[in-house]
Amino acid sequence: MLNFCSLYSGSSGNSLFVETENTKLLVDAGVSSKKIEQALHDINVEPSFIDAILVTHEHSDHVQGLGTFSKKFDIPVFANDKTLDNMPSQVDKISSKNIKKFNVSEKFEIGDLEINSFAIPHDAANPCGFTIKNNNKKISIATDIGHMTNDILKNLDGSNFILLESNYDPEVLKCSKYPFHLKSRIAGPTGHLSNIIAGKTISYLLNSGLNTALLGHLSKESNFPELAYQTVINELIENDYNENSLLLSIASRTEHSKIFKI
Repeated sequence: MLNFCSLYSGSSGNSLFVETENTKLLVDAGVSSKKIEQALHDINVEPSFIDAILVTHEHSDHVQGLGTFSKKFDIPVFANDKTLDNMPSQVDKISSKNIKKFNVSEKFEIGDLEINSFAIPHDAANPCGFTIKNNNKKISIATDIGHMTNDILKNLDGSNFILLESNYDPEVLKCSKYPFHLKSRIAGPTGHLSNIIAGKTISYLLNSGLNTALLGHLSKESNFPELAYQTVINELIENDYNENSLLLSIASRTEHSKIFKI
């Protein structure tokens, strides 16, 4: 058994859940501890049963509830040195015995899960994505990506399931109420991934066994769920894939997804 559920995904907060029969993980805790607890209860998971929290980077929409949740339920937090150094207000709440460091690109294990982190281009201290494996099944989590790289694609290869950023539509972003400097940051090389590039990435990954994709981290101001979905479908069709070859859905910013059984 390898299950995935997006508890929250978007620019307002991110937290993801992965489980096997023996291990339960969160990836990020970017909403309040109370909201994470509620979402877990909604999917019939006791928060105290979480074995660890993986941290992608220190931005508040990924760590807002981290320290409080870890402290309340005595849960280990896995992050790299630079990320830890850049979120002191969260680290101060976490027991020293629960701070677990990893080096980006080095594999490690939590319970019966094999974790691999990989570097991503984003304007944070040392941001990363994750691949999570169990019994030859592979989940990939890749958000907050300013641009796609060959190294990221190499890490995503062979995924059965992916949560992939589909943050903005370029034309909607241009017309959004964001100030120019923020528009430039989002569309820049260390900002976020567009719907079009998400579609191209998924088209590429279909060649290596991808069958389920969840589009995540959608912008509230410069995207629409229907637009993200249709843009990816159009890319699949343009690349001669049958749209039915992929189970595609959108992660909500406010509600948990269904539980995907990988």
